Amino acid sequence: MQSLGLGRACNPGRFCRRTALPSPPPPPPPLRSLGRRGRSLASGRAVRINAGATRSAQMAGTQQHSEEQVRMVRLRAVEATPESFAPFGQVIAASPDGDQFGPHDAQLDLSRGIPRFYIMRLENRPLQFSSITHHASVTQCLGSIGSQDWYLGVAKPSIVEAPEQSGGEEGRKPVQSRAGHYYLPPDPAEVCVFRVSGPKFLKLHRGTWHAGPLFKADAVDFYNLELSDTNVVDHTTHYFKKQDGITFVIED
Repeated sequence: MQSLGLGRACNPGRFCRRTALPSPPPPPPPLRSLGRRGRSLASGRAVRINAGATRSAQMAGTQQHSEEQVRMVRLRAVEATPESFAPFGQVIAASPDGDQFGPHDAQLDLSRGIPRFYIMRLENRPLQFSSITHHASVTQCLGSIGSQDWYLGVAKPSIVEAPEQSGGEEGRKPVQSRAGHYYLPPDPAEVCVFRVSGPKFLKLHRGTWHAGPLFKADAVDFYNLELSDTNVVDHTTHYFKKQDGITFVIED
């Protein structure tokens, strides 16, 4: 913040030359008295105006202070491969027709509701995020139509069976989701970003934290496999900006 100029002061120990001022003009004629009620109204209006200005200044200062506390963390995207993405889910690529089902196929859990497979159009999703979400009741599959490149921020699943379970680092304690289950808030230091290129899709483990899809294009269509009510009853979100003072920016 730039300092405000408060005028030039005299240097200590130096003589400040004073210029003679002309005689002051005669005082203006007195104003007509407004009476006790008029004075009270004018005084009250001044008090209200000054109080409002003080509150506005305080709110502006608080907002600016909050914005200054947010830290930008830059993450380098890495290519999603079956090996690099294994802690978070699977990378599924094309396989020859006639291949038998095996571990290279998406290992799905759609047993807790009605599966929903649909095309999802997303617009204006730049390469940054300040919140992250998980689904506790389903494995989710995402892939871009047309094999356009896209990005996903992720963190490992952190669902716990009971609130007594600990294991959280840096004092992170179990939290109960609105969906009813308990989880450990994701550690910002463990968040990473993957780039998905070419004709492949991601299957997310149940409970994997994810932010995205994000992309450089104006709009991208994705096919999405989850449950029919996932976005209604199974959508737990952690807000890094609000709770950790962090916003992530993807570099690629």
